[in-house]
Amino acid sequence: MHPAPPTPVESTGANRRAVLAGMAAAPAALATGIVTASASAATPSQDSDTEAAVTFRDRQLWIDGEPTVVMAGEIHYFRLKRTDWQSRLDRAKEAGLDTIATYIPWMWHETGDGSLDVTGRTRPERDLGAFLDLCRDNGFRIIARPGPFTMAELKGEGVPERVRKDHPEIVGTGWDGAKATTAALDYLAPAYLKEVRRWYAAVMPVLAKRLHRKGRPGVIACQLDNEIGMLAWVSNGPNLTPPLLRDFNDWLDTTYGDGLGDRYPFADLPADERDKAIRAPKDMYAAALMHDLSTFMRARFARYVDELKTYAHDGGVSGIPFLINIHGTGGGTAENFPIGISQLLETYAGRPGMIAGSDFYLGDLDLHNVTDLYLINAFMGAVADDDQPLSALEFDAGHADYGNSLSAQTDAESTWLKTSLCLAQGNKLLNYYLFAGGFNPKLDRPTGDGNDRIGITGERHGFAAPVDPEGRRGVSFEPTRRSARSVRALTPLLATARPEHDDLALAFVPDHYLTEYHPPGRDEADAVLADVQATRGQGPGGALARGMLLGGFRYRSVNLQAGDLDPKDVPVLALASGEYLAAALQKRLVRYLEAGGKLVLSGKVPGKDMAGATCTVLQDALGLEPEKTMTDADQFWLSVSAHGWAEGIAEIRVSKAQLSAASRGTTILREITTDKGCGFDIPVGKGRAVVVATDYRCDLDFWMGAFRELGARPAVQHSATRPGVFLLTTRDTDGGRLLHAFNVTSGYAEDVTVTEKGKALFGGERLRLPGRSAAVLPLGVKAGGLRIAYATAEITGVGDDWVTFRTLGDGAVVAVDGPARCEGATISSEDGRTVLRVKRREFTVRKG
Repeated sequence: MHPAPPTPVESTGANRRAVLAGMAAAPAALATGIVTASASAATPSQDSDTEAAVTFRDRQLWIDGEPTVVMAGEIHYFRLKRTDWQSRLDRAKEAGLDTIATYIPWMWHETGDGSLDVTGRTRPERDLGAFLDLCRDNGFRIIARPGPFTMAELKGEGVPERVRKDHPEIVGTGWDGAKATTAALDYLAPAYLKEVRRWYAAVMPVLAKRLHRKGRPGVIACQLDNEIGMLAWVSNGPNLTPPLLRDFNDWLDTTYGDGLGDRYPFADLPADERDKAIRAPKDMYAAALMHDLSTFMRARFARYVDELKTYAHDGGVSGIPFLINIHGTGGGTAENFPIGISQLLETYAGRPGMIAGSDFYLGDLDLHNVTDLYLINAFMGAVADDDQPLSALEFDAGHADYGNSLSAQTDAESTWLKTSLCLAQGNKLLNYYLFAGGFNPKLDRPTGDGNDRIGITGERHGFAAPVDPEGRRGVSFEPTRRSARSVRALTPLLATARPEHDDLALAFVPDHYLTEYHPPGRDEADAVLADVQATRGQGPGGALARGMLLGGFRYRSVNLQAGDLDPKDVPVLALASGEYLAAALQKRLVRYLEAGGKLVLSGKVPGKDMAGATCTVLQDALGLEPEKTMTDADQFWLSVSAHGWAEGIAEIRVSKAQLSAASRGTTILREITTDKGCGFDIPVGKGRAVVVATDYRCDLDFWMGAFRELGARPAVQHSATRPGVFLLTTRDTDGGRLLHAFNVTSGYAEDVTVTEKGKALFGGERLRLPGRSAAVLPLGVKAGGLRIAYATAEITGVGDDWVTFRTLGDGAVVAVDGPARCEGATISSEDGRTVLRVKRREFTVRKG
């Protein structure tokens, strides 16, 4: 049974954006609003037809009073002939999708004379309502993405060029007066907001007429803008318009008051001189300015989203989620993805009616980047509130040949691997982007820009999509179809499932990612940037976070900036940090340790705050006095040896080691030539800290030894001997569990047994995990009128009194509480359970 509904209120290394942006002369943020029980007072009124149609709570997404998992695909109607719309929707049906997502580009619907056409009076493909109605008539729900920025390889990033020409004051300059190199605009410039209000006044009523209602599919969510802040970030161009500088100066005065002069020498200067000092900062305060400007922009982005929500409500769109699209992957990794979380967290975190979604392009999922995707979800979960579900609003589903050059192709397994990992971590909405390609139509009026088309990719667009521009199934269609249909079969089990975690959490420090606006050529800012980039989030070389995952921990992340940590809730905390950490957070860690918390610190022991001022709070509490940092050099192979509980682990080379004198505790790592310590095990109050002040590699013996010393052990373990196999679990509201098993190695199959706290799972049966595979297996779930104690095969379908399965290898074992039958199975009884052994690839177990 479901609980009562809530109260309404790229190939590996390929970089989609780099490839596609390279086709243009100049180089997406999703906002949705959902009503929660705790937010009714802050939510606009809803009419009776839409009330309770789309809601969320407890990180579940509810539609028509039922929890669900939304499987969407992105189709760009504006890149297709109207006569081709139906054929692409037919492909979406074939793939097993239930929702269509689409950008709604302002620049497409604004005609050559500046008027707005959303009815098709100038071109039939501009009839937005007709496309949405066709989706609804085909049984699809809709995720609307009306910008104003849409990106999507559109010229001007989806904003009409006329807007920039008519209002040049909304285009700012960057550091040292540099001209903008992207299409970024000042989001809160009055002229820009006036134009946006006009656009929303045209498009929102079209959506409002088609909001989802019980029994009639429609718009279930609306994205506000796209990839907010991304353009300025990737170009390091903070878009310093006069209005923005006025706001920033006011913020500085309010934030620092009489102390502003201690931070900035320009505090007492006239406004124009202060502006110059900000545009061209001196080295002495550049690090502080980098931190403060990025902090200020968080609130500014939130104000912008609030404006967009108001315009959407004015247009009649309410009672559905507003979505925020978080950007940040590139080159097959997500090392910089948390910058997007840091930028946009104030637009959605803890805000009623808002859901954030990831936007990732990772290509193949393997050992080098599987932790990246894990951390995308973990860090987003650390910032979201207890009601907001996770989602993936741009999930790279194609084969990653973004340049159409036959130079890249992701493997067939990665779509399901990435889908499975997102589901195991609690995602309730996935949008396969781009599902169907198309063609860039000609502009209404030629501009002489080389091709006079709306997009930068040439005539064809979406070469790498599962459905190509001509509507043919591409190489990635079948993997996408298999993944979507697998999710559909598992939706009843996944809809209320929440991840289970071990007693270990990874700290997320959003302020370590306040680096998107860094004044170039300033030594102080460059020092902070280099330090945090080398350690933040994952630890040096990613070893800390990767070791936790591949070592078997089902770990969550906690936002270290959200408040003090209770050791009862977070018994063991892992933190990746460099030399810079805010004083307030250093003090928080000391309180945590003194109260009995256990800490693994990887990187350096911080000795400065984020502005570069000396701050040794944590060093002092640990009894460590850093002496010098040694680095690998030409003909000097810096190495460390293991001691104490790490004794016996081989000496290894490292590239950097922070040497310290310790007043207490045990030294566990020493630099070879000096015999100085760079790793320590130190008691602090009632707690204990393991400090690894070097870029120690991902040696599982070492890292798992550190966690064991602090009392942390993975509850669920497997017998695989090769790294690359890991297990996650989820639990639904009925107590049923799913084991999510992953083998991200290439070509190395594993036959594993699984235990939980030393007790065999699956009756001690072995699970077959081929290389590059993921499996979702039931443990005590209710489905098809059966209670399945366990199965070594995946569920592929559920009926009133039956469940269909697909084996992982040559055969499978299914144990059912009570009587059950299966054609051709060998049947036995064990402790009131019916145990069925089946040798077929696919089979059905029936009740009775």
